[in-house]
Amino acid sequence: MDRRQQAGREGEEIAARYLEHLGWSVIERNWRHGRDGEIDIVARQPEPAPGGALVICEVKTRRGMGFGSPLEAITVAKVRTLKRLAGAWLAEHPGHWAVVRIDAIGVLVRPGQEPDITHERDVTR
Repeated sequence: MDRRQQAGREGEEIAARYLEHLGWSVIERNWRHGRDGEIDIVARQPEPAPGGALVICEVKTRRGMGFGSPLEAITVAKVRTLKRLAGAWLAEHPGHWAVVRIDAIGVLVRPGQEPDITHERDVTR
């Protein structure tokens, strides 16, 4: 695993702990759909709807701001891919969700500092 992949896995772990701290349940991590791509985290948010919301989370991690903030790496094309992946995940995991959305979590990890987490809800708007 190279440094970039290691940073990504570290950021996903930090994001999963963050969501659990909020009271969310992490349902699945690193779900792959063939060659179409990967969903970093699938989680259940207990509110706002009865039964909770299904949230597809894209996690971007950076070790510095030299290439911009982590969330700047989430492009319109990436959001389109996440929508397709969300549909594929739902097809493989039948159930009823009143709310399904896609969130983005940016994790900035700097040596000697606590991670800086930015959570943007519903990036499809």
